[in-house]
Amino acid sequence: MSQATTAAPQATEPQALPQLVVAAWADNDADAFAELFTDDATLILPGDVFAKGKEAIRKLMKAGYAGPYRGTKVTGTPIDAKAVGGDVAVLVTEGGVIAPGEEQVAPERAIRATWVLAKQAEGWRITAYQNTPRAAA
Repeated sequence: MSQATTAAPQATEPQALPQLVVAAWADNDADAFAELFTDDATLILPGDVFAKGKEAIRKLMKAGYAGPYRGTKVTGTPIDAKAVGGDVAVLVTEGGVIAPGEEQVAPERAIRATWVLAKQAEGWRITAYQNTPRAAA
């Protein structure tokens, strides 16, 4: 059962999802963040973080926004996009977490991410997400 209080904005194009994630994160809104995922989505992050399902993602982000992610922002810029079928797309982004008081992603928090996206009745949603650290330039 979803605990969301508001519906997530619709993404009519797959490339729109990163900006919706950026907006939900800027508000530290775990509900809006989780609603961008499919019910059975997976989220994999460095540090052995694995969340399966929208509710697990919501719980992870609520704890994150109350703790280590409080006051942070994220950025993600698409660098590659592929349609796998009419209702599935893969997106690759570069970005990372921006700490409070910073203007851009510090090299130690820079990442590349792979997003598997699925078109649903409410628009495009994330069905699998994984990121990995980028090497310092």
